[in-house]
Amino acid sequence: MTVLASRRSHQALLITFTSAGSIFLGVSLSGFVLDEPAPYELFMAALMAVWFLFGLAISRTNAVLLALVVLFNLGGAIAILQMEYQEGAPLYVAVSLFLGLTSVFMAAAIEANARLYSTIFAAWTTAAVLTATLAIIGYFGLLPGSEAFTRYGRASGAFQDPNVFGPFLVLPATFLLYRIYTAPLSRILVYLVPFLILLAGIFLSFSRGAWGLFLICGLLLTTALLAQSARGSTKLRIIVLCILAFAGMALALLVMLQLPGVSELFSARAQLAQEYDTGRFGRFGRYGIGLDMAIQNPLGIGPLVFGQLLGEDTHNIWLKALLDYGWLGFAAYVLLIVLTLAGGAKLLFRLTDWQPYLLTAYIVLLGHVLLGTIIDTDHWRHFYLLIGLVWGAMALAAKSGGLTNSR
Repeated sequence: MTVLASRRSHQALLITFTSAGSIFLGVSLSGFVLDEPAPYELFMAALMAVWFLFGLAISRTNAVLLALVVLFNLGGAIAILQMEYQEGAPLYVAVSLFLGLTSVFMAAAIEANARLYSTIFAAWTTAAVLTATLAIIGYFGLLPGSEAFTRYGRASGAFQDPNVFGPFLVLPATFLLYRIYTAPLSRILVYLVPFLILLAGIFLSFSRGAWGLFLICGLLLTTALLAQSARGSTKLRIIVLCILAFAGMALALLVMLQLPGVSELFSARAQLAQEYDTGRFGRFGRYGIGLDMAIQNPLGIGPLVFGQLLGEDTHNIWLKALLDYGWLGFAAYVLLIVLTLAGGAKLLFRLTDWQPYLLTAYIVLLGHVLLGTIIDTDHWRHFYLLIGLVWGAMALAAKSGGLTNSR
């Protein structure tokens, strides 16, 4: 019996290790998207099939997420039928459905094992530091051929677009900031080095969205930790570290601006409105045109059609949902965001082992929702990971009857 119990224990450990390893690899691959389909899609498709084949369950909570994902993409499928030429549109909606299913998968996996939170964050941070390092090497041309990690004179790492690369770094950067605020002083340097690498990547992406996203997330995190802390000494530490962090970032910015080419590009990108934002057919002018189209076409006009008609995409996730997925898809998307933010908000300050992960993911997700008003986040892989992280916490809370385990 002892030998049998020991063998079962070893088998359980092996299964746990294999599960965590597969999740780690899958999330890590989300930081490397130079071509499509990327390795992330191929690996995650196989991983999800295997996990569900071996009994990964969909709880009632996550069934709601699944239903909203399906409704959203059903709207997209209906919108395709309104198109005269459908080339490429079915694949676009298929990718949307797949990415939505990754959020369901992550939520279900977390519900099955809350320890996967640490695995996911470790994988995301590892991928972010690696791709940010590639971006820095590429921007400064430190290795032959490293220009492949830049786009339009901006750092993009192992991404096709600097405007996706920059926001991808924000979750691990925010989580490392959390660790800097809360870890013992002797360990701050462990988190500070990768934090600075991610900050450099965010800055060199020259993405106004990424800059604003990190600043908002950093301020929200600082405010949340101050509100959560009961001890005056803890609040004082957070305030002092916050001041030092912003002073350090300001100093680093001044140093970076002395580098050749950086100052000119920063001045150009730091303007609130770019040339392509203004005018009747600029980014903001297209919003009004798109809204008129959406009112006249309740079933949608089909994926990518707006960009073909006006030469540029919507650059607004709400308008894109209306046009590419119709009123049905828009309603499903709005409900998804509302339920995610409302459900996650109820759990933000409950003391659990996974509360730091939820708090960080929720803040960064909220930042992405705000960012979606000026950028199309529809096919951002990490956006759906954020959705899954929040729904995983909601499912864990529902599983325990609303009760949580204190630390």
